[in-house]
Amino acid sequence: MSGEARAFRLDDVRADGWFERLGEGSPTFAQLCDVVGPRFVAFAVVAGVRITSVSVDARVQDASQIEFTLGEGGPAQRLQLGEFRRRLASALLADDEPQRPLPAKPKSDDLTAFIGFRWVLLSAIFGIKLRELRMHPDGRNGVVVDLGGAIDEIPVRELRDVIKDRIRAESQKARPPSPFAIDLNVVPAVLSAANANDHERVIDLIGAWPGPLSLLLRTAEGQSLSPEVRATLARALGVLGSAYVAVDRVDWAQEVLRLGIQWGQDGPAAGDLFRRLGEAHASRDRHGEAIGLFRRAIQLGAPKKDVLPLLASSFAARQRHLAVMACVDEASEEGVSDARVRELREEAIGALGEAWMRYRQYVG
Repeated sequence: MSGEARAFRLDDVRADGWFERLGEGSPTFAQLCDVVGPRFVAFAVVAGVRITSVSVDARVQDASQIEFTLGEGGPAQRLQLGEFRRRLASALLADDEPQRPLPAKPKSDDLTAFIGFRWVLLSAIFGIKLRELRMHPDGRNGVVVDLGGAIDEIPVRELRDVIKDRIRAESQKARPPSPFAIDLNVVPAVLSAANANDHERVIDLIGAWPGPLSLLLRTAEGQSLSPEVRATLARALGVLGSAYVAVDRVDWAQEVLRLGIQWGQDGPAAGDLFRRLGEAHASRDRHGEAIGLFRRAIQLGAPKKDVLPLLASSFAARQRHLAVMACVDEASEEGVSDARVRELREEAIGALGEAWMRYRQYVG
């Protein structure tokens, strides 16, 4: 009938799951998504941008360097991650595909071209299911879409606007927080979570701090903060670093703890930070480095009863049994009598043998 809209199913046009299939079986693809963000990797594919390498800045992720080309044979270009994301979003928002006329008996390629190839791909990225294209007798066109449970018919132009709004929202969400958006009022909650061994809670509360604090450290305002505030920030970063060790993100933990040391300098939090950094190295069996960090922690005033058992363990891992005995003896003088210290003492005495017993009889 002349008054009815022509309807075309879009089952063969939809690109559901195209991005997931693109990365199947590729661990480097997953790593790329972890750094750049999966949707921005998808944006790059849609925009014809080929990412060739990534140099990660673990301290300030937005400063990571992205090397890429436009298409296969274009010259190599390099941008920081934050600027790369911004330009990708701008390119998708600015470059609008022209709408091609629809033949009387369209095929799948014709329907795709009418909606716009990139908008078909981006619909799948944002979970928008394209169900049907309708051409009305009065010249209007509409796409029946499933927007996560709500099915509606919207003009093709409006579909593009919906997707553009989501690109803008994704770009805004990816921007780093202001360097000055640090709420010290959450520190008591952080310490409470740490005491309860709720490491995920610690990360949820202040996991976004390292990037802004790294930037703030380089500013005149950051340098002018009071010693008390600097010490509070350093302690919080120390707790965050230990939380990352607990969830087996040791490389990131070490970066966070080094940042904490820069904030703490030689202040009251410094000894605790060196102890935590030593623990991070020891968790990776890097006991030689841990020994130096534990010694530095003691020099900076960290409680010996907290550090000496850790130092003794690292000496034991390096088969330095005399040093183990010195540590456990001093730990005992500090009132430490836990099972681990007793175990380390017995292992060291067993390794040293008769020579140690004669020595102790001689010196008392």
